[in-house]
Amino acid sequence: MRIGILTGGGDVPGLNPAIKAVAYRGESEGHEIIGIRRGWMGLLHYNPDDPQTHELFIRPLNKANTRTIDRTGGTFLHTSRVNPGRIRREKAPAFLKPEEQEADEEGFLDFTPHVLKTLEHLRIDVLIPIGGEDTLGYAARLHHEGFPIVSIPKTMDNDVFGTDFCIGFSTAVTRSVRFIHQLRSTAGSHERLGVIELFGRHCGETSLISAYLAGVDRAIISEVPFDIEKLADLLMQDKRANPSHYAMMTISEGARIIGEEIVHGDKVDPYGHKKLGGIGTVTADRLQKITGEATLIQEVAYLMRSGEPDALDVMVAVNYANIAMDLIATKKFGRMVALRDGRYTDVTAESPLLGVKTVDVRSLYDVEEYRPKVWHAHGKPMFLY
Repeated sequence: MRIGILTGGGDVPGLNPAIKAVAYRGESEGHEIIGIRRGWMGLLHYNPDDPQTHELFIRPLNKANTRTIDRTGGTFLHTSRVNPGRIRREKAPAFLKPEEQEADEEGFLDFTPHVLKTLEHLRIDVLIPIGGEDTLGYAARLHHEGFPIVSIPKTMDNDVFGTDFCIGFSTAVTRSVRFIHQLRSTAGSHERLGVIELFGRHCGETSLISAYLAGVDRAIISEVPFDIEKLADLLMQDKRANPSHYAMMTISEGARIIGEEIVHGDKVDPYGHKKLGGIGTVTADRLQKITGEATLIQEVAYLMRSGEPDALDVMVAVNYANIAMDLIATKKFGRMVALRDGRYTDVTAESPLLGVKTVDVRSLYDVEEYRPKVWHAHGKPMFLY
């Protein structure tokens, strides 16, 4: 078979091990593995009549050119935040003659027919897209159009619906815990309130689990709006109780103060999401005004998703890749590989569109104390989700 593979959305550690596993197994089993560069952009900008675009967006994969990629983070194939079904006219490739296309009510053009023609021109039999809810949402669109796909979930927020674990989550939490502990030395030395902002748009799992594992005093998550005055009181209690006279808290980038909007910029990505970030600074400034205490603010941000993957992310990435190849071997298409209740499985490729994955607040979060509530782990899944 001729198997295509691409990575879309934000990069995370673990993508390269998955790509390598597909390339190695594919070559061993006599398949051709075609790497599609720059995610869905590669299929959108590929022009069958222009050989220059072929090298830009297509790269055959084999054991020789993927041999060492699993030792590094990011994605060997590059990535983009592009949805070919929602393209602004000015962002469309000129050869597709966007000026002649009819836009929808929101002003977007749908180039899915071109994507399907590109896959046909490349003689791709089945496609393995690796991404988050947006990337895999478009993969589900291709499935609806009748094209064979097997999806692999990745996102450091761990927020793809249908799976307990996404590639990148373990490393993001591992990094966050490490940085939190490193920042304790500065917070303690200066006797400050430490505010650590972590990625997490709709799902506060990175803030919750990082806080739980690092033993911070308070954790604010995306799912629960918080009272800034109450948070200030709790942190001052924590600071007074600490012999080193400091307190630490985590906060999700998608968190918001009660009665206020989520903090975001004006820029909108191709998926229609406004760029988040800044709630940590807002919170730190408010805490300083309320308490009169100096604060330390640190956005861990892209450091959560940079560098080599930890052992768990490598293991899951390689296993996901092999499960995807198993599904392809049995022609079980239109599926997404997943972890459910600690076991590897597969679910419908439409899963990312079927719901929004969020923290189980009732079971895992103390809404009064603003901290994890995981005293009793017996019977809970490995990732507490």
